[in-house]
Amino acid sequence: FREYRPRVHVQFLDNGTKVSALNPKTYVFEPQKSVGDPEVDLIRTINIPAVTAMEWTRSTPLQFATEVLLLLYQESLFTVHTVHELLWGYKDRLLSAIHLLHPEIDPVFGFFNKMNGTDDGEYVFLSGERNYLNFSRIVEWKGKESLSWWTTETCNMINGTDGTSFHPLISKDENIYIFSSDFCRSFYLVYDSSGTVAGIPTYRFVPSAMVFANSTVNPDNAGFCVPPGNCPGTGVLNVSICKQGAPIFLSAPHFYQADQKFIEDIEGMHPRKEYHETFLDINPLTGLVLQAAKRMQINVHIRKLPEFFETGNIRTLVFPVMYLNESILIDEVSAGKLKHVLLEASVVTGIPFIIMALGIVFGIVFIVLVCRSRGISEESTEDERSPLIRT
Repeated sequence: FREYRPRVHVQFLDNGTKVSALNPKTYVFEPQKSVGDPEVDLIRTINIPAVTAMEWTRSTPLQFATEVLLLLYQESLFTVHTVHELLWGYKDRLLSAIHLLHPEIDPVFGFFNKMNGTDDGEYVFLSGERNYLNFSRIVEWKGKESLSWWTTETCNMINGTDGTSFHPLISKDENIYIFSSDFCRSFYLVYDSSGTVAGIPTYRFVPSAMVFANSTVNPDNAGFCVPPGNCPGTGVLNVSICKQGAPIFLSAPHFYQADQKFIEDIEGMHPRKEYHETFLDINPLTGLVLQAAKRMQINVHIRKLPEFFETGNIRTLVFPVMYLNESILIDEVSAGKLKHVLLEASVVTGIPFIIMALGIVFGIVFIVLVCRSRGISEESTEDERSPLIRT
């Protein structure tokens, strides 16, 4: 899919010190770059609506009613749907029945349901007018200055930018902070290597291994364990609290940088840095992102629930459903414009050094000329060297 992400409804606030905007995403299928037909190709995967309904109602008065509906609709732990249905949504019979009792529950399920042509809420950024280090830093999202899903104030902070741009003059020693509504949290990236993109120098930043480390390794992550103390392990984030209670766990593709147990539970997992790591290639002078890849895997936490025979004897594990590679690369026209700007900037920044060098050269020439003039004036004629009183 080709993804379009324009900035719309841009408004300047507080005398130009803040900017509000919406960032809708539109996805357009590109058949010439794809294999197969999403309208036809079938996928057998976890029945997320059924698993979610079972988790919702277990040990509640609605447990029996859910079991009856599961039997009535012949729902099982797995289901078969087209790629298009799984991505953009299909009307689920079980969710439709629950919707009658709880209207806030959407009867349509899809990983990108209602996400094509829509935005994830209004952002308010700092313009950087007062401090260039705050350029494009988020101060509000959906009218709030912090989140409410997690158990600590630190974990609920909205830190950094949305990942599309950063402040200029980036150094290798700093941490780059990003807020992602997909992950329902903020995280930071660290310097990895230097390189070039389209002939333009870049710094590559990647997520720190500490970001998704277990709370025993990184105590600051304890706030992401919901309920408190329920930590899934390194490399996996339980986001069910911000996904309407659906047992969704996020990770890097193929459980890259995750605990070995997640990799061993699923046959075919082969994590590799070059394929499965998220990265940003940023021009350090301008803070512009020239190349990036946001790689994320969607998993479902499944386990045996004695209350529902549909779960059978399945082992408790984190089951991968799909992973995304959201990639960008600067186009040739934009790269040419940026090169021109960087050339002008190098000339402007080089002028003081040129003036300083010319000053040093002129100073040396002046000193040489003065010394030579003194040497010439100190030479005397024969008459000047003769005695003043002659006999």
